[in-house]
Amino acid sequence: MNVRGLRFVITGSAKGIGAETARVAAERGARVLVSDVDDEAGAATAAEIRTSGGDAHYAHCDVTDEGQVQALMARAAADLGGIDVLHNNAGTHESMIGDEYTLETMSKATFERILGINLVGPFLCAKYAVPFLRESPNASIINAGSTASFLGFPQNLAYGASKGGIATLTKNLAVDLAPDRIRVNAYCPAAVETMMVTKFVDASPEPEALKSMMIRSHLVPRLGTPRDVANLVCFLASPEASFVNGILWLIDGGSLAWRGTTDVLGMSS
Repeated sequence: MNVRGLRFVITGSAKGIGAETARVAAERGARVLVSDVDDEAGAATAAEIRTSGGDAHYAHCDVTDEGQVQALMARAAADLGGIDVLHNNAGTHESMIGDEYTLETMSKATFERILGINLVGPFLCAKYAVPFLRESPNASIINAGSTASFLGFPQNLAYGASKGGIATLTKNLAVDLAPDRIRVNAYCPAAVETMMVTKFVDASPEPEALKSMMIRSHLVPRLGTPRDVANLVCFLASPEASFVNGILWLIDGGSLAWRGTTDVLGMSS
């Protein structure tokens, strides 16, 4: 996972998977631009990386705002000297916005807000990063998919639709950008220890039962960690993955290998 010298733009990286990817990439010698709408947390993440000896900058960006996205990529090129890796990490779930989970209760505004961040955002970021990625000898775009890119889940209408869209967007971008030698892949986690998963669990009528069920659906009997995903992102960005393109890479603890619960195997969480 040699990412030394690579220049990363990571959206939604104030906390969670994005922040951990910035840390791991910087630890391995990459230069990173942390980006988020949470300026306090984002600036703190970049400062933490610099304190640890890494190379990190921070820039505000709402990925649903085309002007801000265009400015972000120009800022990245100026601060980092170019862009090698675009990590489209910014994302949200309906549980982060309110309590509109069912078809009858979900408003059009909530549905569009989720798709705007999770699907339109990656489209805009790719669009405005491409002119800079073309100049890189090791260019790639890495999108945030989900097990919801493959399956339906309860209380997941807008999020699931957006992640299904990410699956197809990833493949189509891989085709369209192949002549430019820009690889495009997506990672697809199951339940990971992030604020978004915590909010989703807490919104359930029986949070502890839901969390237990999530863990028991994994053949590796635990929740994933942001570092698990960050390690995969760094691999996908590295020259070692130069023949990996257009893939939806599951990082789900074996969850989709069977869709059972580990009780069947006599395993306990």
